Amino acid sequence: MSLTLDTYRLLGRSGLRVSPLALGTATFGTEWGWGAERDDARKLFDTYVERGGNFIDTASTYTNGSSERMLGEFTRDHRESLVLATKYTTLRRPGDPNSGGAHRKSLFASVETSLRQLNTDYIDLLFLHVWDFTTPVEEILRGMDDLVRHGKVLYVAMSNAPAWEISRMQAIADLRGWSPLVALQIEYSLINRGGERDLIPMARTMGLGVTPFSPLGGGVLSGKYSRTDLTATSADSDESNRKSFNAGLGMVTERTLAIADVVREVAAEVGHTSAQVALAWTLQNPGVTAPVVGARTPEQLVGNLGALEVDFTADQLARLDKVSAIDLGYPHDMLASDQIHAATAGDLKIQTRR
Repeated sequence: MSLTLDTYRLLGRSGLRVSPLALGTATFGTEWGWGAERDDARKLFDTYVERGGNFIDTASTYTNGSSERMLGEFTRDHRESLVLATKYTTLRRPGDPNSGGAHRKSLFASVETSLRQLNTDYIDLLFLHVWDFTTPVEEILRGMDDLVRHGKVLYVAMSNAPAWEISRMQAIADLRGWSPLVALQIEYSLINRGGERDLIPMARTMGLGVTPFSPLGGGVLSGKYSRTDLTATSADSDESNRKSFNAGLGMVTERTLAIADVVREVAAEVGHTSAQVALAWTLQNPGVTAPVVGARTPEQLVGNLGALEVDFTADQLARLDKVSAIDLGYPHDMLASDQIHAATAGDLKIQTRR
């Protein structure tokens, strides 16, 4: 069934209503070597909001702060109707070790920076951006809860952290009456289904709505890469810089290009683009609330929003699943085996939640 941006969904265990696609604004600004200048960024924002979108994703350090500063201007007349999500932990001042990390000092300073840049007195949703393996979870949770109690943050969430740490944090928050986690942002796409091992099942069980980033696999699933990019060198242009960046992250391989080939085949069958098919596939997962989509031009954004209109047949979903399947590893593969089922349930038919 087709969706629209105003087909709102509840975010995790909260009552917060968000659009089924979030607008990612890491492309607002050109400080990273690619992205949209101010006028184009404004068009992206207006296109999304005019179509009913209300969920905006940014971070305090995206494009060296330009993303938040632009949003502070663009959201001036829409603030109450929007859900602004930002993040902390990435280094804000090179050379200052306490300007990054998950600890309380970094948390409070980053939030104050975001409030100034966003020109607002509260943040709807605050993500811990990157797990640092050093800060005690109680320090993180208590700091987040203090910000909620002060009214500077309404909801808190996690990103890029181990599943066992997140589930432990949720249990501690519940036991101590602190603000619960309501969302989880992870990389998730047809070329990276690692979240299906533990993170997405954990999020469903613990009440976190999943907002995947890079649902197009750095553009691989949109069809912009070919086998020649496996050995290509960078050139001086925004597009080639972005391509080199994604290639360096290991997104361009024989495996991912083979997945992109099947996406292209399915796209031709359903009458949509490869990017729309790849985005629509993430929405098939019941654990996913709202993938984060970015764009550099209004045309790209409108194209991505067309993913809400894609319908798949069972055969098409099966083909996409087969070409992108991953080994879930121990203990998941063992526990899913017929031998273990026979040993624990016999002839009983028991439906699992995964």
